[in-house]
Amino acid sequence: MKRQGGFTLIELVVVIVILGILAVTAAPRFLNLQSDARASSLQGLKGAMAGSTGIVYGKAAIDGLETQETVTKANNPAGIALAFGYPDESTDGIEIAVDGLGGTDGDWEKISGGVSTDGVDYTFKGQSTTGYGNDTGCHVNYIQAASSTAAPTIRVVDDKC
Repeated sequence: MKRQGGFTLIELVVVIVILGILAVTAAPRFLNLQSDARASSLQGLKGAMAGSTGIVYGKAAIDGLETQETVTKANNPAGIALAFGYPDESTDGIEIAVDGLGGTDGDWEKISGGVSTDGVDYTFKGQSTTGYGNDTGCHVNYIQAASSTAAPTIRVVDDKC
């Protein structure tokens, strides 16, 4: 009889264990899922801000407030401070328009003192903002409308997520 060649069970188990060890040590370097998740969350916040500013502007246009440079929260039937019909940068503006933005119960917090040269910046609650700047960090920047012909500017900065 001819003896058949092949791998023994022990050899196969050793190869599987080695592949498992390689996968555990190498995979996190290739799959930076936490950073991608944070960047995607920032994009989600940008979308929420864009959607809410559009809705607020529509309501302001119906009420005839879209051409006024400033409208206080008290003077707006919707209860949101406006700049040319869009939410302004204050806590009475964009933070009311976007649910969960700012305050103690939201998932996002305003960066104290801001990091961008213009507007207001929001990042994850409890996130360190060390090293953040105008074009670096992990935050969303909201700049209120500057005229009746321009919408607010919403930027995502995600190079340090």
